[in-house]
Amino acid sequence: MFDHDVRPPRTVEGGELPQEPRWPESHAEQTDILPVVTPGFAESATPQEPTPPKRRRSYRKAAFIGGGVFGLLVAVYALDVLVSQGSVPRGVTVAGVDVGGMDRAAAEKELKAGIEPRLTRPVKVVAGDAQESLAPTTSGLRLDWPATLDQAGDQPLNPFTRIASFFSTTEVGVVTQTDDGKLTGALENLRDKVDRDPVEGTVRFEQAKPVAVEPKTGQKLDVEAAKKTILDRWATGEPLTLAVTQTPVKVSAEAVHAALDQVAKPAVAAPIVIKGEGKDAIVKPDAIAAALTFEPADGGVLNPKVDNTKIIEAAGPQLKSTEKEGKDAQIVFEGGKPTVQPSEDANVVDWEPSLKPVLDVLKRAAPRDMPVTYKKTPAKVTTEQANQLGIKEVVSEFKTGGFAPDSGTNIRVVAQKVNGAIVKPGETFSLNGFTGPRGAAQGYVEAGVIKDGAPGREVGGGISQFATTLYNASYFAGMKDTEHKEHSYYISRYPAAREATVFQNHNGGSVIDLKFTNDSDTGVAIQTVWTPSDITIRLWGTKKYTVESVPGGRTNPSDPPTKPGPAENCKPSNGAPGFTTSDTRIIKDAASGREIRRHTRNVHYNPQPKITCGTE
Repeated sequence: MFDHDVRPPRTVEGGELPQEPRWPESHAEQTDILPVVTPGFAESATPQEPTPPKRRRSYRKAAFIGGGVFGLLVAVYALDVLVSQGSVPRGVTVAGVDVGGMDRAAAEKELKAGIEPRLTRPVKVVAGDAQESLAPTTSGLRLDWPATLDQAGDQPLNPFTRIASFFSTTEVGVVTQTDDGKLTGALENLRDKVDRDPVEGTVRFEQAKPVAVEPKTGQKLDVEAAKKTILDRWATGEPLTLAVTQTPVKVSAEAVHAALDQVAKPAVAAPIVIKGEGKDAIVKPDAIAAALTFEPADGGVLNPKVDNTKIIEAAGPQLKSTEKEGKDAQIVFEGGKPTVQPSEDANVVDWEPSLKPVLDVLKRAAPRDMPVTYKKTPAKVTTEQANQLGIKEVVSEFKTGGFAPDSGTNIRVVAQKVNGAIVKPGETFSLNGFTGPRGAAQGYVEAGVIKDGAPGREVGGGISQFATTLYNASYFAGMKDTEHKEHSYYISRYPAAREATVFQNHNGGSVIDLKFTNDSDTGVAIQTVWTPSDITIRLWGTKKYTVESVPGGRTNPSDPPTKPGPAENCKPSNGAPGFTTSDTRIIKDAASGREIRRHTRNVHYNPQPKITCGTE
């Protein structure tokens, strides 16, 4: 039953609107539509399915064709595998020889025909910029044929790999039996020809002509990598490139040629004129070339450097007459009395500031002039200072003698050098420092010495006697003993425990020195008086002290051992016993006699060996 919406009829002007459609008010008013029933079939019968389209028949046909093709491919694959069993895989090459698809016997024959002639030929190698060769036999290289064929491999079962083998090749290399010691030795010999340190670029001079030295990178053979390359490829017959480690250089080739053109060539194109006071010095191109060098610097450039010493060596002697050497005031002894010899101030070329612009001058075109400045230097000991030193009387004197003529020559030379030396208050006098080297160039000769307990000869022998004489003069003058050393063996002409030796090495360096300090408030002058038989040394100054020497007794005696002398120039000696002794110095005030200080020095002398020569 339906509910109906009953609405009053709507009207419009002039009459009533037509009625709207409405639902039936009862089932009697409905019309039912029933399904069509086909005669002869039950009401519940299932409808028939539609017939398949004709396209499915073409799919079935394609499947039959595809299956046939696949079967054919499988048959071909199986036949290929069956036929190629025991053969080298297709596309395989060994050291460049194609053996793909061959059976083992044929492959070995082919390899030997293609490779064997190479096995005795030198192997060319390139390492950096070096090209050398290695002999396989002496390098321990021998090809292992069976292992090489084994390395070629078996037939692959992967069908895709087999298909790819028709269109590609695979290089498998050779297997080498190696004598590692021989190969390492061959590579070490190769390193001698390959390895080099880096060569920095520079400019050098050949007889005043500038020459560019091109930079060259350093290189070093990588032995382990070279071994691998050789073992893998030596049988190919091709040149082998071996790995090297390179060391770069700092200076570029461009920088070398810039230094050559901008500095070196102009520098030696003309001389330099160094203008002194009243005289000029000419520095020629060969001297300039000797002084000019080039050094690598940051940024890959070459920095020019001038050795001023070389310039001074060339110009200095030419300007020597324009200079005046300084001279200290000296004490000279005339008529037995000290006299002050006046000092002179120095006026010499001041080379350091004068040569500062030399590099800029060298870059200029001729004429090239360069003035120098002079430096005035006062004397270390002026005339006024010498007159105020209080050097007026002898404060001590000591004499020794008994030297041989050759020793006497050396004593005379050193005495002349020391005569007139001044030791100002507070100064320390050093004998080695004052004389400098004492060699043949300074006038000293070969004379007797004691070396390792045996008599010998050395240039400058005998100076120890002068040292002993000077030590005693300073001892009795009351000077402070700063440094001295006694002889190892006692020498009878010297006072025991009151003597000294000195020694220099062959280049003049001080080894054993004699030093004393003037600790008084007045100066001291040293006077030496030499004769062929003795040497006397006096110290002049202002006398303030009296000095007494008290020798000690001799203890701990020891007999001399016997020692064979040298094979050549042997001189026998009786030796001397060793002992221990002492000396006590007592210093008193000269005016009052009051003791100021005393000091005892203990000394041990070794026994001097008895020297025997030949069959003695």
